[in-house]
Amino acid sequence: MRIAAISDIHGNRPALRAVFGDMPPVDLVVCAGDVVGYNPWPGACVSTVRDRSIPTVKGNHDRAVATGDTAGFNRLATEGVRFARNELNPDALEWLERLPDERTLVDGRVKVVHGHPADPDRYTYPRDFSPDLLTNEDVLVLGHTHVQHSEIYEDCLVCNPGSVGQPRDGDPRAAYAVIDLDSLTVDECRVAYDIDTVERKIHTVGLPPRLGSRLHEGR
Repeated sequence: MRIAAISDIHGNRPALRAVFGDMPPVDLVVCAGDVVGYNPWPGACVSTVRDRSIPTVKGNHDRAVATGDTAGFNRLATEGVRFARNELNPDALEWLERLPDERTLVDGRVKVVHGHPADPDRYTYPRDFSPDLLTNEDVLVLGHTHVQHSEIYEDCLVCNPGSVGQPRDGDPRAAYAVIDLDSLTVDECRVAYDIDTVERKIHTVGLPPRLGSRLHEGR
């Protein structure tokens, strides 16, 4: 069985489309949260994830957009939250609010969280990866850092597929991963997309210009 893992879409429709266009055939797609925030297509990204019935967990930006609480967010993140709250209809906001903090899928073999199994807001960087993050599952999928990385241990796997919509690992291409549950292996995938289109839209809707320029840097 093959699973595609995506995370941190952050309202970037062109990047999400590129990922789905590049993705090989898989049996299931899972999302480790933050469908919205930062970029100018929150509604389209929510609709895509919902229409595809992708099992998704709640990221910190999803929660902030649903509740309006931006405590601890910097200026750029706060502006993205405010924009998304104004753009989304009540049904989409309710969907974000109902997202769980974790999901266990494929008969308990796969767990999906946003930041850390014990705390959805905790950044779990590659240096923090360990088999101790897992309990009874074979695969742990997480996001939040926007840094693509996987570690394969003797009988388990930890995978951050990276960010679809705002990579921060120095590679501006949209990121995702494909996990083979039978062999417990992972392919870390990247695909280029039209960043200039996103940057122009950011300017058009009045979001901070830095949200566009940073996409070219993968930061």
